[in-house]
Amino acid sequence: MKKINSTFMAAAIALGFSVTAQAQTQGVSADEILVGSVNDLSGVFAAVGVPAVNGANMRFDEANAAGGVHGRMIRLIVEDNGYQIPRAMQGYNKLLNKDKVFAMLLSLGTPHNLAGFKLLDPKGIPNVSPLSAARGMLQEPIKTHFTGFSSYWDQVQKGVTYLAGEFGSKEICSMYIPSDFGKEIADSTKDVAGSLGLTFAGETTHKPDELDFVGSLTKLKAAGCDVITMALGVRQGITVVGTAKKLGWNDVKFMNTSAGFLGVVAAVPGGVTEGLYASSGWVDLYARADQAAPAAFIAAYKAKYDQPASGFAMLGYAAADTFVRALEAAGADLTHDSFLAGMESVSFHDDLTDADISYSADDHQGADEVVISVVEGGKWKVLSRQ
Repeated sequence: MKKINSTFMAAAIALGFSVTAQAQTQGVSADEILVGSVNDLSGVFAAVGVPAVNGANMRFDEANAAGGVHGRMIRLIVEDNGYQIPRAMQGYNKLLNKDKVFAMLLSLGTPHNLAGFKLLDPKGIPNVSPLSAARGMLQEPIKTHFTGFSSYWDQVQKGVTYLAGEFGSKEICSMYIPSDFGKEIADSTKDVAGSLGLTFAGETTHKPDELDFVGSLTKLKAAGCDVITMALGVRQGITVVGTAKKLGWNDVKFMNTSAGFLGVVAAVPGGVTEGLYASSGWVDLYARADQAAPAAFIAAYKAKYDQPASGFAMLGYAAADTFVRALEAAGADLTHDSFLAGMESVSFHDDLTDADISYSADDHQGADEVVISVVEGGKWKVLSRQ
């Protein structure tokens, strides 16, 4: 009997050790925190994803060089989705079940994030600052979802209202990829047109790799569109504006949301995008290049990567900075619950983005402001902050 009990106790101790190890929070060890991102490094939004990842790594490298957070180094593992949902799901599966990351940061694409929630949410994995401003990023369970800036819906509402007020626009239209991303922008366009007593005069839908817009623009010109909101890929948006000018259609206002609010869009040679509007969630980095924080970031990014910084590099850095602040607030005993409480305690003015960032138990959207800008002289010029 004594021998049996001893054997049982030995097994229990071994089992107890195993249970304790398994109970440890996923992605957290004594000296490391694993963070995942399913991003676009090679597809139609690579101009967004690549600099955002660089910016995040830059901030994490700074934190690690200072000893980490509560003694733990942060390691960002990135999977390329190529802006394709099947590849995104492969990435999520690898990060969650093989790498076993603690949280997700800066994952790109509205439909890609929504699909990923099916794997993230049952495990209680936080999704922080996705590179999507869709309202669906804050769907239930809201507890684990945090966004950085204003939604596409709000950006369209305020952007169209501004343009209609400035130019007396009457006929509002939309060009979009018919995904959750594009549909939110198109639906908000229809909604705000109705609320302003304007006409939603037409729409065209497009595949993510489509680049011939002559037929679509001819159709929308015939519909008498004054303002056209766009939910397209980066290159697509540039091509649309350039094609309209080649067709001699110069009295229409094209408007991007934050998805198309990039420095490279403004700086296209030959003034192709001159006069393009954007309604976004932040002020362009180079519009504030003479200020201390943006100037320091631009110089540091150039020194680290030997390439110019961009607005989305800034956003990647800012998102990682918010993540670090939440880890610091969570304390040394890092669990998902302590991290979520840490996120909900974050509140500060971010000098880099010039935005008030604040989270709480009832508010998981960091900043609310909508900034309306126009391309002027190859740069984004701020017109209104609302």
